[in-house]
Amino acid sequence: MAGKKKLLRCEDIDAYLHKVTPKQHRVLTSMETYAGRSGFPIIGPLVGRVLYQMAVMKGAKRVLELGSGYGYSAFWFALAMGKRGRVTMTDTNPANRDRAMKYFERAGLETTFDFVVGEALATAEGLRDPYDIILNDIDKHGYPQTLDVAARLLRPGGLFITDNVIWSGRVFDDRVQDRTTLGIRQFTRALFADDRFFASILPIRDGVALAVRMDRGA
Repeated sequence: MAGKKKLLRCEDIDAYLHKVTPKQHRVLTSMETYAGRSGFPIIGPLVGRVLYQMAVMKGAKRVLELGSGYGYSAFWFALAMGKRGRVTMTDTNPANRDRAMKYFERAGLETTFDFVVGEALATAEGLRDPYDIILNDIDKHGYPQTLDVAARLLRPGGLFITDNVIWSGRVFDDRVQDRTTLGIRQFTRALFADDRFFASILPIRDGVALAVRMDRGA
């Protein structure tokens, strides 16, 4: 008689994926060390590799980040795009801009970076050109407001990527009713109901939503 199948925990899967994932660029490692020491939230190497893959698959040249921190995700996009790429970054803290630019300079990245110090959604209001990829990593209660931004600024076939949609499992627990969790739940329901996008969720790290901007006029 076969024994009972062991139920894998999310922590076990995450640990295994980190174990088998190769080491990356030395400057990325420095950025991860800083995040661990300072408690600054970053997407981490597992999601970073997804960003790299998406940029390569899309042949991306223009990326918009709604929430950039000190440039960790932009670094992954830059590795994929090289000198043909441009990343528009947003963050309210000028110290994060300065730290990001120092990391980019150390690595000799050839991508063009436009770092706007200011609130992400307000910055996006002044943008017009279409983007190949938009990464959404702002304060979670603001997530629902990013749908119209992405629909307006993404080219047809472009990708709308959103981090933290599993939110350490808090989205599963109906007892959790804080503003942040409610924002993620509302966003996720709205994203799947919005016919401007075709969406799925990768249950990697803290959950990554991938949504393709559809061209309904085609």
